Amino acid sequence: MTSLTAPYFEDESVTIYHGDCRELLPLMPKVDLVLTDPPYGIADVWKGGGGHGWGKAKEQGVVRNEWDKEPPSLQPILDLDTPTVIWGGNYFPLPISRGWFVWNKPERGFTLGEAELAWTNRDNVIRVYDANRSDVGRQHPTQKPISLMRWCIGFFPDAQTILDPFMGSGTTLRAAKDLGRKAIGVEIEERYCEIAAKRMSQGVLL
Repeated sequence: MTSLTAPYFEDESVTIYHGDCRELLPLMPKVDLVLTDPPYGIADVWKGGGGHGWGKAKEQGVVRNEWDKEPPSLQPILDLDTPTVIWGGNYFPLPISRGWFVWNKPERGFTLGEAELAWTNRDNVIRVYDANRSDVGRQHPTQKPISLMRWCIGFFPDAQTILDPFMGSGTTLRAAKDLGRKAIGVEIEERYCEIAAKRMSQGVLL
């Protein structure tokens, strides 16, 4: 059986792999939670915040559209048969769920959506979190607020090891580390692996 390659980064809490999650997921150890934000495949319809001076989104749209043309298959994630949260789940053919998460963004009137949805296989009621569109100094076009990812993890108190197969700049991993959990991330773009590794090297932020 093929084994995992050497990690791009590793410390006592976090392991990062640079590679294609479709190839690496079957080789992963068992985890307690998958929390991820995959590409949605909406490059052709994404507007980038135009008209409201939100230049960061418009500028990063060019980068985003390089990898957001086609949605990935999420079946390898579902095959893990573990508690799962998938941001942008409304863009994918996923099983019916009553446990959706909603990220409500207080800013109104942007060409960007005023909320985002996460599919979960958590059998519970819908939950809503209020948070601004992004943290200061974000480094990835679709980087979620770290407080949002901490909020998600809070619904899974028994999850000691968390996997993000579409890691991006490592927000899920950073949130897990801050909460005293272990985390594994996979990212196909090396530039984001480097950013994530630097974020992991910072002290715990809580």
